[in-house]
Amino acid sequence: MTHYPAAILALIKNFARLPGVGEKTAERLALHLLRAPRGEALALARSIEEIKDRIGLCRRCGALSDGELCRICSNPARDGRQVCVVEQQADMVSIEKSGAFNGVYHILQGVLSPIDGIGPGEIRIDELMARVGGGHVEEVILATSISIEGEATADYIAQRLAPCAVKVTRIASGVPVGGDLKYVDQVTLKRAMEGRHSV
Repeated sequence: MTHYPAAILALIKNFARLPGVGEKTAERLALHLLRAPRGEALALARSIEEIKDRIGLCRRCGALSDGELCRICSNPARDGRQVCVVEQQADMVSIEKSGAFNGVYHILQGVLSPIDGIGPGEIRIDELMARVGGGHVEEVILATSISIEGEATADYIAQRLAPCAVKVTRIASGVPVGGDLKYVDQVTLKRAMEGRHSV
């Protein structure tokens, strides 16, 4: 790639740092921006600068926000008595897209993983305990992933919440709609059998 000027090489290198972007894709993106109208390229640069300057975390739930509270936490129509605990912002977005929940969220910013040096102090468990201790929360819904780390995190939080006067539930998991049993992993199938209900 030495045939490109230094400025283009620098842009390719920066694009290649993005997750899921390889060198070829980074090169295509850089060349696209070079050919794009100046206004379009500058709008992209301003958008990047703006998110770095204006976006932070909601002081209550940990979601991305351009204010002290995110749009969900500041919405009086949301039921603050129900708190759904998720690992990351993307998990919250998935639940929101389903339209199945009208409560509020608590984003942990990760899961417990001793191998990676992530203990309870590295994710937002103490903040959750403080919210529950405030006395307004009636139910905590644990919606962490069905991975070993996600399960361990849910179990740990449930144990921490056991002495509190709050209902603790875990989202159901099982066979997806349209799923073929022979392709479903054993953990999911086990959870589906355990969570079966009458029809």
